[in-house]
Amino acid sequence: MTHEQIIQATITYVQTELAEAEGGHDWWHIERVWKSSKVIAKSEKVNLLIVELGALLHDIADSKFYDGDETIGPKKAAAFMESLNLEPSIIEHVVNIIQHISFKGGNQTQAFKSPELDVVQDADRLDAIGAIGIARTFNYGGFKNRELYNPAIPPNLNMTKEEYKKSTAPTINHFYEKLLLLKDRMNTETGKALAQRRHDFMETFLEEFYLEWDGK
Repeated sequence: MTHEQIIQATITYVQTELAEAEGGHDWWHIERVWKSSKVIAKSEKVNLLIVELGALLHDIADSKFYDGDETIGPKKAAAFMESLNLEPSIIEHVVNIIQHISFKGGNQTQAFKSPELDVVQDADRLDAIGAIGIARTFNYGGFKNRELYNPAIPPNLNMTKEEYKKSTAPTINHFYEKLLLLKDRMNTETGKALAQRRHDFMETFLEEFYLEWDGK
């Protein structure tokens, strides 16, 4: 199969698998991450096939929707790539990207690194911040029936991985526990540049949110 045929087959597979997905983790999220990955990759020395496959398959079975099970996504992705008869080294690299791309909360260390993971991780983090990031955050909060904001529940910046996964805190807290931290965790120069504007927009949003909350 050619590069283009592999990518098209993967797109078709992902669109089918995520047809009923929650709005913040659906095909459109995947498409945005895929497109951003290709933009960032232009300035990086990477294997583009691995970058594209990593972007397209990174949320094929997000653990948030599988009772926290982090093994399902990598297994599904590996089985799909094996069905395309891809090289084992490519499959292994993409699976590593899927296993290590997510923000785990707190100060978790990342056990695997590669230039390809750097690119896909930046693209995924960009989709978590800015206007779309705000929309996705409140969409997920509504999906989980969480409060918008509760002044009596402060953000927890020192959560363990398990606490982060099980958190039921108001949606506004998520800005402080994750979203506002991402700008300084970008890997690539392109990612950092794109993140700054989106970060600034979130800061403006929060200022307006608190003004309106206080009736001003």
